Amino acid sequence: MPLNKNIHKVMVIGSGPIIIGQAAEFDYAGNQACRALKSLGLEVCLVNSNPATLMTDKSMADEIYIEPLTLRTVERIIEKEKPDSLLSTLGGQTGLTLSMELAKSGFLEAHNVQLLGAVPETIDKAEDRQMFKDMMEKIGEPVIPSKVVTTYEDAIDFVHNEIGLPAIIRPAFTLGGTGGGICRTEAELDEIVHNGLHRSPIHQILVEKCISGWKEVEFEVMRDSTGNVITVCSMENVDPVGVHTGDSIVVAPTLTLADKEYQMLRTAALNIISELKIEGGCNCQFALNPDSFEYAVIEVNPRVSRSSALASKATGYPIAKVAALIAVGFTLDEIPNFVTKKTKACFEPVLDYVVVKMPKFPFDKFVYAARKLGTQMKATGEVMAIGQSFEEALLKAVRGAELKTSSLDLPAFARESDDKIKTIVGQCTDQRIFAIYQALKRGLMTVEQIHDITKIDRWFLWKVENIIKMETAGVLGGKSAKLMNHLGEGEVETRAAGCNGGETSPASTLLYPPASFKMVDTCAGEFAAETPYFYSTSCEPDGSIGENEAEAYLEEMHS
Repeated sequence: MPLNKNIHKVMVIGSGPIIIGQAAEFDYAGNQACRALKSLGLEVCLVNSNPATLMTDKSMADEIYIEPLTLRTVERIIEKEKPDSLLSTLGGQTGLTLSMELAKSGFLEAHNVQLLGAVPETIDKAEDRQMFKDMMEKIGEPVIPSKVVTTYEDAIDFVHNEIGLPAIIRPAFTLGGTGGGICRTEAELDEIVHNGLHRSPIHQILVEKCISGWKEVEFEVMRDSTGNVITVCSMENVDPVGVHTGDSIVVAPTLTLADKEYQMLRTAALNIISELKIEGGCNCQFALNPDSFEYAVIEVNPRVSRSSALASKATGYPIAKVAALIAVGFTLDEIPNFVTKKTKACFEPVLDYVVVKMPKFPFDKFVYAARKLGTQMKATGEVMAIGQSFEEALLKAVRGAELKTSSLDLPAFARESDDKIKTIVGQCTDQRIFAIYQALKRGLMTVEQIHDITKIDRWFLWKVENIIKMETAGVLGGKSAKLMNHLGEGEVETRAAGCNGGETSPASTLLYPPASFKMVDTCAGEFAAETPYFYSTSCEPDGSIGENEAEAYLEEMHS
C-alpha cells in the first residue's frame, strides 16, 4: 500500500550519548530514516541529546531538539510540536524504552500520536523475558532452559536446584548485556544476580543454562504490514556463545554452516518476525550446537540494532531507510532497490565476497581494566573489511583497527614465552586471535587442540593456518595485503616467487600492492547497478589483477 495518508508529521527519537553498546551506528540509522521521511514530503521532528551527530544537522529534520532524552522532556516536545506519529525503532534501546513508557502511560493515545514500526505488545513480547519465552514455546521454537525471576532468592533457587553452574544472567530492557554475565562460581552468581536486578528498569532477569561453546548466528530480517518477510543478511560470530556479539569478530555471510543448518535458522528467524508482527527491521540471534542440528533462540531485538548497521553496509541494503518507509505504509514490493533501481526491496541481497567485523576495545586507555570477555559488551567501536576471502578480509580488518600491526603477528606477543602464549589461548580476551596465530606459527598447538580449548570452529583456525603458510612461503613477505582467495598448499608453492607466477614482482615488496576494485551491488552482478560501492582487493589466485569493476563501471557511466 502507498504512504499512509494519516501521517503528516513524524517524531524521531535519537539514541542519545555515545556509550558502550550504542554508538554511531544509530546515528547512521537515524540519518537514513530522516532522509527517507523528508523525501516523502513528511515533516520530521527530531529529538536527540547528542549534538555531535549527523542526524542533528539542520538539513536532516524540520524541527530539531537537542534536549535530554527523558520522559518529561519528550512529553513537552510532543505537546508543543503535536506530531501525529512516533518512530520508535531507530533510536536503539533508548528510543524503544522511551516510546514504550509513553505508550503504556496513555500519553500517546491522549495526544493522538500513533507508534510506528512496532506496537507496545510486540516490543513487550521481544523484550520481556517471560513473554518472549512463552511466545517461542507457542510457535515451537526452542529456547535455552531458563526462568524469569524478579527476586534474588528465586534466581539462586533455580540455579542450585535445576540448571546448576555455570549460568547466564540476562537483565530485561537493558543494552549491550548491561548488568548480566556468566556465573561460574557462587561469588560471581551472588554479584551478577544482584547487579542484574538493579540494572533492569523493571527489576527482572532471565536466569538460563550456560551453553558456552555453541556457535552464535544472527539473522537480520525485514517484514512489512502485509506479511512479506525476507532475510537481509546472515552473520556468524568467530567466538562461540558466551562472548557478546559486539565483542566478537563477526563474518558475513555465515561461512561454516551446512545448507540444512542455514535454512533451519533462516526459517526460524522468519517465523519469529512473523509472530511478532514487526513492521520494519528485526535482529534474531541463535545458538547452534556444532555437533548436531540442535539450536536455541537467544534473543530478538525488535528494532534497528547495532548489527543492522553492519548488515546494511555489508550488503548495500539500506535497512534503516527501508524500515522507515515500511513504518509509514509502504510494502517491500513497492520500495525500490536503491542500488540497482530495477529490482524491489523484497529481493534478498546476495554476497559474492566476505565481510569481517572486528571490534575495537579501549584497553589502551583503561590499562587496568580486565580484558576478559563475556556477555556484557566492552567494545567501544568496530571496523568492517571486505575481501574475496576470509583471510584477506580479516587482515584488512586488523589493519583498519589501528592495532599497530599489519598482520596477526602482534609485536607484543612475538616476544612472549611459549607457556605464556598457551595460557593466553585458553583465556577469552580481546587478544586471543593473536595468541592463536602465535601458537600455530610456533607449532605449540594444533588446530584440534585450539578448537578443544576455545570451541572456535576449525574452519576459522585453518584459515589462520593458511595465512601462516603464505607468510612462511614468502608470498606475503610479512605484508598481509596480498592474501588471496582459496589458496591451498599447492598454490602456496606456486605463488612463493611472487604475484606473477614465476618472477618476483615489484608489487610483492609493497604493503598495498596494485589493487583492483570489486562491486557491492546487492545482487552479485545479476542486475546492472546504478549506485553501487566498491572494495579494493589484491590479485586473483592465478596471479592476475583481475577485472577492475570500478573502472568498468565508470567507463560505462561516461560512455
